[in-house]
Amino acid sequence: MRKYFGTDGIRGRANGIITPDLALRVGQAAGLMFQQRGDYRHRVVIGKDTRLSGYMIESALQAGFTSVGMDVLLLGPIPTPAVAMLTRSMRCDLGVMISASHNPYEDNGIKLFGPDGFKLSDDMELQIEALIDSDLTRRLSGSATLGRAKRIESVQARYIEFAKRTLPRQIDLEGMRVVIDCANGAGYKVAPEALWELGAEVMSIGVEPNGFNINHDVGSTAPDALIQKVRELRADVGIALDGDADRVLIVDEKGHKVDGDQLMAVVARSWKDDGRLSQPGIVATIMSNLGLERFLSGMGLGLVRTAVGDRYVLEHMRAHGFNLGGEQSGHIIMSDYTTTGDGLIAALQLLAVVKSLGKPVSEVCHCFEPLPQVLKNVRYKAGKPLQDASVIKAIEAGRETLGEAGRLVIRPSGTEPVIRVMGEGDNEDVVNRVVDDVVAAVTQAASKVAA
Repeated sequence: MRKYFGTDGIRGRANGIITPDLALRVGQAAGLMFQQRGDYRHRVVIGKDTRLSGYMIESALQAGFTSVGMDVLLLGPIPTPAVAMLTRSMRCDLGVMISASHNPYEDNGIKLFGPDGFKLSDDMELQIEALIDSDLTRRLSGSATLGRAKRIESVQARYIEFAKRTLPRQIDLEGMRVVIDCANGAGYKVAPEALWELGAEVMSIGVEPNGFNINHDVGSTAPDALIQKVRELRADVGIALDGDADRVLIVDEKGHKVDGDQLMAVVARSWKDDGRLSQPGIVATIMSNLGLERFLSGMGLGLVRTAVGDRYVLEHMRAHGFNLGGEQSGHIIMSDYTTTGDGLIAALQLLAVVKSLGKPVSEVCHCFEPLPQVLKNVRYKAGKPLQDASVIKAIEAGRETLGEAGRLVIRPSGTEPVIRVMGEGDNEDVVNRVVDDVVAAVTQAASKVAA
């Protein structure tokens, strides 16, 4: 059992769960772990999104790292994938991103990357947790060996160049009208600039962060503003990032949403045709639509499913040699370029396909008709409702009803006391009935524990 780390770093209410004391101890613990790699001056890069609490957590982490003798390079507001890239590029021992991704501004989080730019393994996170809860007093640096800290100004330009170079040389975005929604988050400077430098006509929204408005009615989890702007300006495409710019949602020229499943389908088809897929298939999670699986199968490609979380997708990709994977939510991992989900690079790869085909986004991105998919959440206060006999029986009955032509996925959230019930199949009425039956059973089991 892990005390601090969830499916994507440490996350919670700023100054409630994510306190300066916790951030300081994370810095000390992680710094001590990664100083065991050799006898040289160790250093860490720290990036953040645009939340007000980022200042507080950044300072606390800086104090933690320097107190154990680690030098700190402060990047300021920059996307999570940029932190991963710069950790490798700048030969750092560790990378830290301060962000709660798509959560509201009241929350914040700490994501850690190793020297290779990949998120830490479960085992390494457990080792850091043990250090966080131990007495580190005797392991702090002496006065002469404390770390130093400095702010790096050139990192945004470095990341923009890195993102642009993922496009084929013959491809630019000349003649494309693009609306980019940066969620008032970490990508608010780099994403519009990269698109403009590639030749696009760029209209930006969600680029006025004030510490409080990150993800508020903008971004990939709230695309209505982008949809309206695309239709209003008759743009060719809309791009919505989330708060830390590691996920993306696309809006076509008609104002229709394109999720991560359709995005993966587009890129998989293109890369297969170009001989660029390293394996005959892609990796996604248990939440990806069955329509994607059928579409890939029709091209002779497979779909490997993992637990929810881009880290689990990436772990399977690394272990088995896949170079394309992701989540329905828009975390798209292209391991030829990146070590984590990258919303901007995923968008650029899609635009490269659109540009090369010379077709509208609506045609390129409608690869398959998604099966009806219903997701409902049940909040509970205590206990383990999924172990209740009535819940187990309802789940078994639901799976039997859906049969091989459908799927039923029930899982506890990794970040909050919620049971997520997802069903999909060819008949929407049947799917709704199955999901409602399971939700009713879980709700009743949860109420028994609460009583």
